[in-house]
Amino acid sequence: MTSARRTTTLLSRGTWPETARIAEILRKETVGGILLLVATVLALTWANSPWSDSYDALRDVEIGPEALHLHLTLGTWAADGLLAIFFFVVGLELKREFVAGDLRDPRRAALPILAAVGGMIVPALVYVAVNFTTGDGALDGWAIPTATDIAFALAVLAVVSTHLPIALRTFLLTLAVVDDLLAVTIIALFYTADLQVGPLLLAAIPFALFTVAVQRRISSWWILVPLAVTTWALVHASGIHATVAGVLLGFAVPVVRSLAAGGPEAGPGLAEHFEHRIRPISAGFAVPVFAFFAAGVTVGGLDGFVEALSDPIALGIVSGLVVGKAVGIFGFTYLVARFTKAQLDSDLRWLDVLAVAVLGGIGFTVSLLIGDLAFSDELRDEHVKVGVLAGSVIASVLAAVLLRSRNRAYRRIEAMEERDADGDGVPDVYDETTD
Repeated sequence: MTSARRTTTLLSRGTWPETARIAEILRKETVGGILLLVATVLALTWANSPWSDSYDALRDVEIGPEALHLHLTLGTWAADGLLAIFFFVVGLELKREFVAGDLRDPRRAALPILAAVGGMIVPALVYVAVNFTTGDGALDGWAIPTATDIAFALAVLAVVSTHLPIALRTFLLTLAVVDDLLAVTIIALFYTADLQVGPLLLAAIPFALFTVAVQRRISSWWILVPLAVTTWALVHASGIHATVAGVLLGFAVPVVRSLAAGGPEAGPGLAEHFEHRIRPISAGFAVPVFAFFAAGVTVGGLDGFVEALSDPIALGIVSGLVVGKAVGIFGFTYLVARFTKAQLDSDLRWLDVLAVAVLGGIGFTVSLLIGDLAFSDELRDEHVKVGVLAGSVIASVLAAVLLRSRNRAYRRIEAMEERDADGDGVPDVYDETTD
């Protein structure tokens, strides 16, 4: 009976262990999202204050050795270095989901994957449609509105104080993680200007040693960190964006304990161990610091803001995030239901899916990163930032309106998901699906 329900139901509850794990991740990301919002507001305030020159001077301070092109500005260190930590966690989370999580079932994995694909294809098409006749390299920014920022989205959820059901939160988290993987693939394939084969081949050596070490359950930081940093530095020197190294290193970490280490029943694998340790660093430090250095655009008052948004590049970004993301995520989810003849979970409505799809239009961290890679012109870079910020704010407001309209229903679902009459630590709604 349970398996039949899972076969025909979209966005149903997963297993209790996976639900509890996702809830823990979401709590950490929510805190990180609030820090990200604070860092963004601080950067915007400073960059538009009489002391804006000091903000630019701080961002442009150069530190680091000349070797391997590592004498970089603080802003570049944040984008290339700190975001590699973020993408390392993305790699861990994605592998964990598909190896040991609920998404190891292809039927459950199909929906967030296809929704993420739709949430990238449609915004890119919208951007291209707006900038098709712009010329002067404007189409280079086609990938900017394709990314969803899960930390920012969860921060919005915390601010509007909705009680979004765990199934929808899990859907949002999973499609955002897949979204990030697709984004870093786009960065590697389309935003690598000058590939240096030598450093890339050399990077395979420390990467292979790192892989062997983690597969042998070696977790000593003094072994793994130098290997990871060396891999990152060589990938950076190769011309491929260094965040790619973060994802690959995350993929190398084993999820399930080997038989020699006691087997799956003996406890969590190394990936979960690393995730517990590194996610707080990523969410609480790496991403907010990147946001601080990336979001500081000088708007120039209302006239400057209007002028920036009149640029087709900014318009394309706003349209892609607000319209493209909503249409792509919702449309592909609906098509999955239509062609598989699946039914939405009885507790949910298609309006809930639309709200999450609109929330997916909050593109910040990776959108700003791609914008920085796509355009080297300072004016265009500022217009990209204005477009990303404006699109994310508009998507936030629209999502908040939709979510608040369903908040009473969400409260009822949340109360049901928390009820534990028998006191066994597992909510009653999960007892019937727990083996």
